[in-house]
Amino acid sequence: MADASKQGGFRALVKPVWPATGELLLLSLFINVLALAVPVFVLQVYDRVVAKAGLTTLQGLAVGMAIVILFDFLLRQTRSRAVQRASLRFDLHFGQVLFEKLGRMPLRVLEARPAAFWQGLFRDSDTVRNAVAGPPVIMLVDLPFAVLFIAIIYVVAEPLVWVVVTAAVVFILFALRSGFAIGSATNKERTTSIGRDAFLADIVANRTTIKALSLEQAVVPMWRDRQVDAIDNAMDRGRIADTYGNVGVSLTVITTIAITTTGALAIMDQQISIGSLVATNMLASRIVGPFAQLVTQWRALVMARQAGRRLTEVLALPDDHQEQAIDLPRPDGAMTVEGMTFAFAPDQEPVLREIRLKFPAGGMHAIVGPNGSGKTTLLKLLMNLYQPQSGRVLLDGADITQFPLAQYARWIGYVPQENVLLAGTIRDNLARGRDDIDDDAVLAAAQAVGAHDFIVDLPDGYGTVVGEGGRTLSGGQRQRLAIARALIGDPPVLLLDEPSASLDRAAEESLGEQLKALSRDHTIIMVSHSGILLSACDNIVVLDKGIIVRGGPAKQMLPSIMQRRPAAPQPITPPPAPGAAPAEAPSAPAEATS
Repeated sequence: MADASKQGGFRALVKPVWPATGELLLLSLFINVLALAVPVFVLQVYDRVVAKAGLTTLQGLAVGMAIVILFDFLLRQTRSRAVQRASLRFDLHFGQVLFEKLGRMPLRVLEARPAAFWQGLFRDSDTVRNAVAGPPVIMLVDLPFAVLFIAIIYVVAEPLVWVVVTAAVVFILFALRSGFAIGSATNKERTTSIGRDAFLADIVANRTTIKALSLEQAVVPMWRDRQVDAIDNAMDRGRIADTYGNVGVSLTVITTIAITTTGALAIMDQQISIGSLVATNMLASRIVGPFAQLVTQWRALVMARQAGRRLTEVLALPDDHQEQAIDLPRPDGAMTVEGMTFAFAPDQEPVLREIRLKFPAGGMHAIVGPNGSGKTTLLKLLMNLYQPQSGRVLLDGADITQFPLAQYARWIGYVPQENVLLAGTIRDNLARGRDDIDDDAVLAAAQAVGAHDFIVDLPDGYGTVVGEGGRTLSGGQRQRLAIARALIGDPPVLLLDEPSASLDRAAEESLGEQLKALSRDHTIIMVSHSGILLSACDNIVVLDKGIIVRGGPAKQMLPSIMQRRPAAPQPITPPPAPGAAPAEAPSAPAEATS
């Protein structure tokens, strides 16, 4: 689907609603014309039926009004259905455009704002939908017909038309004033609500840690502060809206009193009849009603305008490279980093400085270094998830920025540090939604990392539902599935970030053997502190404070790297029970494991 930001921004997104606008205007025209029937009926009853005792006329008028009521009902039903269809078209079109836009946005843009902001965009979509395809749009469609009713009042009760026009002007000015006040309060309410929701999302995501460390009492005050701020701002917004709404009701009553008072004087001067006064009051209600609704509906319109502005800004953000000029063959897997420097923001210190690396096709290579040295960031740059400030990354001599991420991801298997499985079955997660992945490819990937044995031991096998984030599986099982998922499609390059973090020693040794076998025809680049995996590598690169301090063959690098690691803690021997012989001291310290 074409980027809406290139087609006129937000207006292009609500384009499916525009056809309904003409239909709504036509239906509203007939509805408002039929609305004239009631004042005409009242005018005729007072001036002809009552004055002249015309029962036959009354019967005819009653039959005519019955027909009018029936047609009015049918027209209103048709208009409601038109609004519902417009709402459905908006949801189908806009929801898809917004979701696809989030999928095309660069990772750095997505990481720049909290998850609650991106989730809030879909609530913004609902807000806009409710405004452009809901009661507010019907109110706005009815507003222009106020001119028609004013013209009718001018015909039947000319002395009263200036009262009605003045009331309409007052309502317009009052609605504008209420809009500014309610808009500011609504913006504050949304800001505090997003902060509260973001905090709640963090609590839910880390519920295991909070429960295990009994942090409930610590987070309750923080939640309470955010909740109080959100409630205070919501109450302020509600107080302002209620005040303006109540003033609007008072203005409506004042308008009726003013019309009736002026009309009484006009009747005494024999300028209008009683029927004209009653009819004018009824027509005035049709004029004042939409303006009074404008005051109460202004919050919805303001929220829709603010939501539309946020959505337009997001839709105008840059996309990842999407166009694929030519379908290139599968690369060999040689990767080169040429003078790459990267910082998360222009005003921040670079995380990586002048990185120069060359990984030949095939082989197993490790990147090591202390925490915060830039190892994970380097992998993300190799994965083309981040864009460097200077320098570039080459795959088989080609700059990786020229490749669409969808194409590049088929050549690079990536296992992030935080392995999260999507809701669905094990097969769904391994296949990654790709139509070109068959059962044989899924089985091959699972067997290559030793995941097949535990999968077939599950009651539902590859059809096992993994649950939220894969919580029905153990950490080690999720780790193996994440590696298997990276192997789907047989990519020539594998980027692994701490691939053995959740594995025990036996599983770690098995993984090392499997990765070594894969490295014969795959380029494996990993971040790891595991002595078992490092000993299986061909080369090791050491990062420190964003620069390469040394590197070389693993056999030469490994002894010095292992010497710098802290010694493994000694086991604690419990004191002997009273009367028991003292426990023998261990003959040798336990072997250090990573």
